Amino acid sequence: MTWRNFISKMFLFIAIVLLTAGCFQYSFTGTSIPSDVNTVYIPFFDDRSGGGLGDVNDRLNRSLINRFVNQSRLSLSNSEEGADAIIQGTIQSYQNRPFSVGGDERANLNQVTISVRASFKYARDDSPLWEKNFSGSGTYDVIANPVEGEVAAAEQALQQIANNMFNDAVSNW
Repeated sequence: MTWRNFISKMFLFIAIVLLTAGCFQYSFTGTSIPSDVNTVYIPFFDDRSGGGLGDVNDRLNRSLINRFVNQSRLSLSNSEEGADAIIQGTIQSYQNRPFSVGGDERANLNQVTISVRASFKYARDDSPLWEKNFSGSGTYDVIANPVEGEVAAAEQALQQIANNMFNDAVSNW
């Protein structure tokens, strides 16, 4: 094979790779959502945890809305009656416990763990597609940043929960 032939074949190979690279993407953009499902209703979850952040249910609600509205073709419904799909639940527990202890036997890191019981169903169905427990956790430095650290750890835990709920909902589509 001549150098010119090699360059030509290499150029052709690179061109094909570059042209087809954009064709192999995978995302949950709503392409597999049933055609009759266009809206989702996500009410505030009851907070029965008895502790933690005062607005944990609001934070979870925002996380879920962001996932369902921004990563699918669904729009948000303001009522259960006007929705095609419904995700709802209860915040069961909020725990903030030592995660790592230093040499002076004081906590260096704390872990926030949040547990939620939720269900997902289509409005047309009587029973949910799933009803299960979800939990998420995040750690923070107790000494360096106790207040903002707890908020960030709780936010991380809620993001995990919202991601898992979304993934479980779309995996049924």
